[in-house]
Amino acid sequence: MLKKFTLKNYKNFKDEISIDFKNTAGYQFSTDCITDGTISKMLIYGRNATGKTNLGKAFIDISTTIFAGQHYIDADIFLNADSIDEAATFSYEFEFDNKELIYRYARFSNQKLRDEELIIDKKTVFKCDFANGKYIFKLELINAETANIETYFQSMYIGDDEEPMLPFLRWLISNVALSNDSILIKLSNYARRMLMITAKNGMLKRTNDSFYKFLENASRLKDLEDFLNEMGVSCKLILKKLPDGRRELYFEHEKLIPFYETASSGTLALVDLYRKLIPKSWDPSFMYLDEFDAFYHYEMAEKVIRFFKKKYPNCQIIMTSHNTNLMTNRLLRPDCLFILSRMGTLTALCHATKRELREGHNLEKMYISGEFDRYE
Repeated sequence: MLKKFTLKNYKNFKDEISIDFKNTAGYQFSTDCITDGTISKMLIYGRNATGKTNLGKAFIDISTTIFAGQHYIDADIFLNADSIDEAATFSYEFEFDNKELIYRYARFSNQKLRDEELIIDKKTVFKCDFANGKYIFKLELINAETANIETYFQSMYIGDDEEPMLPFLRWLISNVALSNDSILIKLSNYARRMLMITAKNGMLKRTNDSFYKFLENASRLKDLEDFLNEMGVSCKLILKKLPDGRRELYFEHEKLIPFYETASSGTLALVDLYRKLIPKSWDPSFMYLDEFDAFYHYEMAEKVIRFFKKKYPNCQIIMTSHNTNLMTNRLLRPDCLFILSRMGTLTALCHATKRELREGHNLEKMYISGEFDRYE
């Protein structure tokens, strides 16, 4: 699992921000938010424009670094606009089967790396200083000493020098035969299953036909129906194939009611969430759900959190919200509830007050009354 994440000079995060998932406070309630002594369910509050979405993009950067993806063609501003540093730095600390793995790198931009380093159990496996052309390889530490490094140097740039630089870790995982129990395979499997889901108005639209094909299986359609009912949306669904070959989803009544034309925004958001998670053939390792409850009633938002805790007990899930009704020990706990400030600091509620927070404290009331204001 991910033990610690550190970021600096990325978008609105000028100064270093670090999240230590091992920093728990030993509470004996809401223990389903902790997995193997590591925070696995976290809720972040922050005023508008504090960088909650940017933080999620930073977390997922390792996935797109190892496997490529959309982030290599994004034209967004990458570095902090007020910093004189030339690169953004990312550091990920993992623990797999009692082994510690640290992967860190620095970027000039979405496309270009400055340096990259992999450390396993405090031993450097490789260190690449691309800016100065200096490299250290100790691949025998992972039984990959037969790797042809010259092949990597020949393929370091894809096309001309303006194209994305090929991270060595991506090349290593793709080109070297690693044993099934290799820690790099475990890292690869974790990073491949990282997701970020953002609630936007653009999501609330008719879904694509591939999802309807998925729902043609009666048990899958029933599963979606059961999911909506569990979330408080009482309904019965039916999927029909129209004469022109298209499929259409309906609420089943005496007269069929088109689903996407009549469902509420909250219901549509639930279906969008469902289709992004349930049809996958694998379970996510890490999810960042940005403003996940933007279209939900607070009771529905609570049910969604409970659903995630039950269905994905081992997945590390970070949610962001403005809904203070969720700031309760019934759902989470003070070491799993965080405030993201305008200054780019992230503070757990248990460290944001001199009081010793206990199960009986009304965290929402304390928040609204200004108990944690100095950390916003």
